[in-house]
Amino acid sequence: MATKTIAVLFGMEDTFPWALINEIRERSKGEVEGVAVEIGHVDDVMGVPYNLVVDRISHEVPFYRTWLKKAIASGCEVVNNPLWWSADDKFFDNLVATAVGVAVPRTVVLPHKEHPPNTESKSFRNLKMVDWTEVFRYVGFPMFMKPAYGGGWRDVYKVDTPEEFFAAYDQTHSLTMMAQEAIEFDEYYRCYVIGRERVHVMRYDPKRPHHERYVLDAPPTEPKLLARIIRDAKALCDALGYDLNTVEFAIRDGVPIAIDFMNPAPDADLNSVGEANFRWVVENLAEVLINKVKNPKPFEPVGSWPSKFGLTKK
Repeated sequence: MATKTIAVLFGMEDTFPWALINEIRERSKGEVEGVAVEIGHVDDVMGVPYNLVVDRISHEVPFYRTWLKKAIASGCEVVNNPLWWSADDKFFDNLVATAVGVAVPRTVVLPHKEHPPNTESKSFRNLKMVDWTEVFRYVGFPMFMKPAYGGGWRDVYKVDTPEEFFAAYDQTHSLTMMAQEAIEFDEYYRCYVIGRERVHVMRYDPKRPHHERYVLDAPPTEPKLLARIIRDAKALCDALGYDLNTVEFAIRDGVPIAIDFMNPAPDADLNSVGEANFRWVVENLAEVLINKVKNPKPFEPVGSWPSKFGLTKK
């Protein structure tokens, strides 16, 4: 009889959650049960009937995010930690990347173009005029504008001139946006990182149609570059404390530059990533999760990033 339970919280996905649940059951030989999460109302005294939950959807459903925080308070482990995932953003993650020796594009975070809800002009008495000349000098053209929070390539603009920049900025309304150096790359890679140690490096082409982006006919990656990609991917996920993530690198002049590495619920659909990549992530994640529930560790509020900034020193 199973003594531990791993549950998957998901939405519209079909291929990945059920494959992961079945893999957990089969790989653990009945010692760990894999199930889909079931939630009704949540009161302040009821417990959570799972040892570990894999979160695939709470970034889109605030009720689920609140329940996951309750789960943590009840002693359940959540992959990935919703407390930290609610706090970090792409701009701060860039600072973390720099602290662990990973190259990132030059980036500036910008004030809201329009007042956020429930604010007015008087709410911004601490805000001074932006020095746009300095922003454009530091970042350079071409550049990308992207939200500091969010993903899925929503509200992302590539601009080549100040005029295009301001036209795009006008469309961002109350979002917190970043202006980021556009990397003209020679190669591009996407990596699954599981348990902060297992890295699956995939050749990727973000310029292709979505269903063709995983490149199957590319030549082998140069060993020194491959080692650097793996090292950087591990360093990022260890610092951020993510046990499931994807990290994307644009290669410029032989240097991997981390472009997108805040993906705690990354795409893992069979029809999107392909059979080989799908089997790798299902099998490796199941093995890591089973080990977690069999060998539990104390709760970790964040990754190792405070030590990288020297914040843990007395």
